[in-house]
Amino acid sequence: MAQVLEFKLPDLGEGLTEAEIVRWLVEVGDVVAIDQPVVEVETAKAMVEVPCPYGGVVTARFGEEGSELPVGAPLLTVAVGATDASSAAPGDDGTAAEEPSGGSGSGSGNVLVGYGTGAPAARRRRIRPERNTAPAAPAAPAAPAAVSAPSRPAPVAVAIGEVNGRQGPVAVVSPLVRRLARQHEIDLRGLTGSGPDGLILRADVDSAIRQAGQATEAATRTAAEPVVAEASTAVASPSAAGAATPATAERIPLRGVRGAVADKLSRSRSEIPDATCWVDADATELMAARAAMNAASGPSGGPKVSVLALLARICTAALARYPELNSTVDTAAREIVRLPGVHLGFAAQTERGLVVPVVRDAHTRNAESIGAEIARLTELARTGKLSPAQLTGGTFTLNNYGVFGVDGSTPIINHPEAAMLGVGRIMPKPWVHQGELAVRQVVQLSLTFDHRVCDGGTAGGFLRYVADCVEQPAVLLRTL
Repeated sequence: MAQVLEFKLPDLGEGLTEAEIVRWLVEVGDVVAIDQPVVEVETAKAMVEVPCPYGGVVTARFGEEGSELPVGAPLLTVAVGATDASSAAPGDDGTAAEEPSGGSGSGSGNVLVGYGTGAPAARRRRIRPERNTAPAAPAAPAAPAAVSAPSRPAPVAVAIGEVNGRQGPVAVVSPLVRRLARQHEIDLRGLTGSGPDGLILRADVDSAIRQAGQATEAATRTAAEPVVAEASTAVASPSAAGAATPATAERIPLRGVRGAVADKLSRSRSEIPDATCWVDADATELMAARAAMNAASGPSGGPKVSVLALLARICTAALARYPELNSTVDTAAREIVRLPGVHLGFAAQTERGLVVPVVRDAHTRNAESIGAEIARLTELARTGKLSPAQLTGGTFTLNNYGVFGVDGSTPIINHPEAAMLGVGRIMPKPWVHQGELAVRQVVQLSLTFDHRVCDGGTAGGFLRYVADCVEQPAVLLRTL
C-alpha cells in the first residue's frame, strides 16, 4: 500500500522566510524520482528549482503560480511506493498513510539548508479530493441592452487550447515576462514566441496586451452605439457626463527582488548618515592601457580585460590604502568593524531587477581574474541562476551606471557596507592637457560613504587615489 508523504517548502538559506511559486514542474498524477525538481520558486535573492526528496506519484499540490508560501508550508504530497496514479488514492477514511519513521528508502540525502530527509516526522494528512466537475452557476437575469455594461472580451490569442492547441510547458525563461502576463491576465500557453526555439519574449506579451486592449475598446464602442443613438434624440441629463468609468491606478506588490531592494535601500537611508563626493578624471590613459592589454598576443596575451575589471582592481588597491571604507558599523555594540578581506559587489541590472553579485576575495585577484569572475557572475545574473550566497557578503560595491548613458549619480550605500563607488560614462570632452585644450576621454567618479566610519579627508583621499590611477594607470605598479 502506498504511503503518502508531505513535502514542505525547505529553508532556502540566507535568512529567507518565504518564496513565490513561479512555475510548477509537475502535475498531480505525475511520477517523480528522488531529487527531481518539482517547482520553481523565486525568493528575495534568487530563483531556484526545489527538488523533492521522495520518489512516487504526486497526489496534491499546494499553492498556485504567483502565490507566496512561507518556509515550512506544504508544497505537495507524494505517494511513495505507488506504481500508478490509482495506487495513490487514500483509504476509506479519507486520510493519508503515516510517514515512515526512518529507513533509507524514505528520502534522499541531498537536502537544502535546514531541511532533512533522512528521518521525516510521522504525521497524517487528509487528502483533498480532486474536483472533476464544477457546479453550474445560476443563470443571471437578463438586463436591458441599452443600460448594461459591456462584458470584458476574451483575451486575444491567449486562450488555452484555442491557439496552436498547446497544453505543455510554457517556453518562457524571464520571471519578468511571467509576472507581466499574470498582471494583465495573459495566458502564456496561448502565445507563439518570437525568440529562439519559440521562446516567449516580453515583446510577445506586450503585443498580446495591446491586442486585448484593442478588443476591449472595440467591444465598448459597439455596446455604446445604441446608447449614443438614443441620446441623440433626447436632451443629455447631468448624470450622463459622469457615466464614464474613471481609470484606476495600477498596484504592483513589493515582493521578490523588488521588495528586497526596497527594504534594503529604505534601511540604508534610515540608518546610514551618508555623504557623497565626486571628481572628474581623464581616462584617456586608462583606455589606452586597456587597448594595449587586449591587443597583446602570444605569451603576453590572454582574455580581454573590461573597463569594469580595471576599475575593480583600482578599488581593491584604494581600499588597501584606506581600509576605513572596507568596514561596517555594529550599531548594537556601537563599534566600527574593519573587515580583513575585500568582497567586491558590482551592481547589475537584470530583467528581475537590480542585483549585486559579489566577487569573493577580490583583494587577492588581478584584473584578469576579477574580469573573469565578473563575466561569470553576470551571465548567472542574466539567466536568473545566481544563488543567495553569490548575492550576499559584500564589503564594498562598484556601481557602473555609465552603461545607462548618464554622467553622474549619488548612489545609495548597499547596507550594511560603508561605501560605494559610482562610475559614469566615459566620453570625449574638452580638457586641459599639458597646458593645452584637447579632447580627452573624461569620466565622473562619485563616492558615497558612511560618515560614521570616516571623515571627509579619508573619503576624499580614497577618491583622489582612484582618480589618479584612472588618469595614470602606472600608479598601480606600486601595488602589483
